[in-house]
Amino acid sequence: MNVVVLQGTLSRTPDERQLRESVLATYEVTTRTDEGRAATAPVVWFDPPAAAWKFEAGDEVTVVGEIRRRFFRSNGRTESRTEVVASAVVPTRRRAQVERALERVVDQVMEAS
Repeated sequence: MNVVVLQGTLSRTPDERQLRESVLATYEVTTRTDEGRAATAPVVWFDPPAAAWKFEAGDEVTVVGEIRRRFFRSNGRTESRTEVVASAVVPTRRRAQVERALERVVDQVMEAS
């Protein structure tokens, strides 16, 4: 099962891209280990709700989704990018929303086992 949960800080304000048939929100989420090391993960969210655009750099968020590696052509070469495809991005301070998002993930895991 491909499930990821990230909790961290937005490194920048979300960007919006209009695709042929959908809208794509892109985020950069920085997490910290117990040792204080930082890791930044690219996050994409297809057709997010209007609330997705209210986030700003520095906001603490919880992301639920799956990891995807995609391939594309750039400058005549095949390149790849590993990113998180979000099913939910919620402000960490909204505990009830975070709990609901995590409960949905746990339900999916339990159904798959």
